[in-house]
Amino acid sequence: MSGRYLGTPLGGRPDPGLTGIVPEHLPDRLAICLWDFSWITRAGRGEPFADLDRAMAETVDRGYNAVRICAAPLLVAGTLGLDALARDLEVEGLGSAPTGGYYGRRTRWYDAPGGYRLDVRARLFELVETAMRHGVRVILSSWEYQQTPAFAADPAWFRAIDAVPLDERDQALGDAFDRLLAELEYAGLGDAIAFTELHNEFDFSILPPIERGAEAVLGWLGSRHPGRLFTVSYGKPPHLAMHRVSRALDVAQFHVYSYGVLDALQQRIDIRSEGTEGFPNADLRALLRDDAPTFDEYGRPADWKLDATVVTDRMIYGYDWIDPVKWDGWLSEHLEPYREVMRREVESRVIAVAEWARWREVPAVIGEGWVGYTPRDGGFEETGFGLELAEHGIRTALANGVWGVVACSNAAPHHPMWADVDWQRRMTGLVAEAGR
Repeated sequence: MSGRYLGTPLGGRPDPGLTGIVPEHLPDRLAICLWDFSWITRAGRGEPFADLDRAMAETVDRGYNAVRICAAPLLVAGTLGLDALARDLEVEGLGSAPTGGYYGRRTRWYDAPGGYRLDVRARLFELVETAMRHGVRVILSSWEYQQTPAFAADPAWFRAIDAVPLDERDQALGDAFDRLLAELEYAGLGDAIAFTELHNEFDFSILPPIERGAEAVLGWLGSRHPGRLFTVSYGKPPHLAMHRVSRALDVAQFHVYSYGVLDALQQRIDIRSEGTEGFPNADLRALLRDDAPTFDEYGRPADWKLDATVVTDRMIYGYDWIDPVKWDGWLSEHLEPYREVMRREVESRVIAVAEWARWREVPAVIGEGWVGYTPRDGGFEETGFGLELAEHGIRTALANGVWGVVACSNAAPHHPMWADVDWQRRMTGLVAEAGR
């Protein structure tokens, strides 16, 4: 054996120990199910969240012990004059389409037919109480500056939060969460909360940079509610420059997607465009269903609904009328050059955020992942390589001490993947085993 000195490597074996201390009343590991805002928007008769007790029981049956939701704090606990609306919200979805049916009918997360009224405030407390009864923790967040108000029939919710000056929005969210948490604690439900996010995907929402207000608000919330954890989530953390991430986070809640071949297809068909001349192009037209109307015939949701969400009219048209067999076929046919790149990208991103959390001595959470945004009926992420990539991300996260991890963003009661019970139980079983 050579006696040469080869240096001391900075890295070593993965450390499965938690990256930061977790409060004693919370589980050692969180297997997260992404209920998002759909507990509000898919709660009509016969829909996945019509019966919260049943939805929670199904969630537990698949092995999850945490759900992540939009708690709609500005609506249910804000001071923007929305109290009456919070107690009697008409859920409409994106509205009726002129060709029949409704916009978003085959677009993941937006396939909300609406047509019912909901006491969102009472329903939120029912959800947290139901979670506590089933032994499930709730991650509170807000999608209000990203999309949730777009599903209401009345624009008043969106108009009210949009009228808040940009640099005052963080404090408005903080004030609302402060009141909401105080009421939950008074009701004996405080320990059901795993942690609170000021907002989902802070970097992709209509909010100022975190250092312009949110950092101070997070510290203020911590002083108001000792022993509770406060953070924001990052939709795309700066994996190559993690020193730029705010140090104000009690939880390193990051999302890890690897679009790879999906991004190649999206660019080819120009599906995320706004105002592109000649839309839809020939490549997109070749993937559409035979009965697809033209883009002009289909029209678009009300202007205020599009202002209230990050999804464009072109994405709604494309995903509503994509032929899922053709979509999945293209992704599978062109996967090979991206396969290993996507695996390595997920692995490196998970390790980067876990190591940042360990450096900051805070628990790490992967709240969303793994491939990306697909049409509702597309099965690429739910089968074959998609499942392989998700398991790789989960195993990497657990091997590197991540506290909470989502099985897949598409694995929830309002997605077709909910039917794959065995796979979800196997993934949540990995999380449970890591916590023993």
